[in-house]
Amino acid sequence: MTWRKLEGEPLERDILIEVEEALKAEHGGARIKVCIGSDSQVKTAYTNFATAIVFLREGRGGFAFVNKYATKRRFTIKERMIQEVNDSVQFAYNVCPILDKYNTELEVHADINTDPNFKSNVALKEAMGYILGMGYTFKAKPDAFASTYCAGKVVS
Repeated sequence: MTWRKLEGEPLERDILIEVEEALKAEHGGARIKVCIGSDSQVKTAYTNFATAIVFLREGRGGFAFVNKYATKRRFTIKERMIQEVNDSVQFAYNVCPILDKYNTELEVHADINTDPNFKSNVALKEAMGYILGMGYTFKAKPDAFASTYCAGKVVS
């Protein structure tokens, strides 16, 4: 998995080093919040997945790092939504020690609709339980911009 900036420029170092360097650079400036989210899209024989880590500077915009991978595995809608959440939670788990070191708030975003009229809603309870059970703050659509917009932009 190759991480890059949202604009497309590849990151030269390991993602955990990039996250720490980004937090160091912002330390002492505006308050930072980190949001992690994933999205997926089925394309013929493949399912593409993307994960985004978004750094929000309070009152000063933000920036994001993203990655993408594809698999030939077939998923039900529920399995695919849970795989997205799993990708986000696994990354959050790996990055948490760095966020704790810099006292940085974390949200995990799920690209799952809270409206039961949408197909993705079948995974809402499980996704919420998984994210909250890991001790993270949970956000779903329409508040899940890290997954819906950032990861969604990369996966399409």
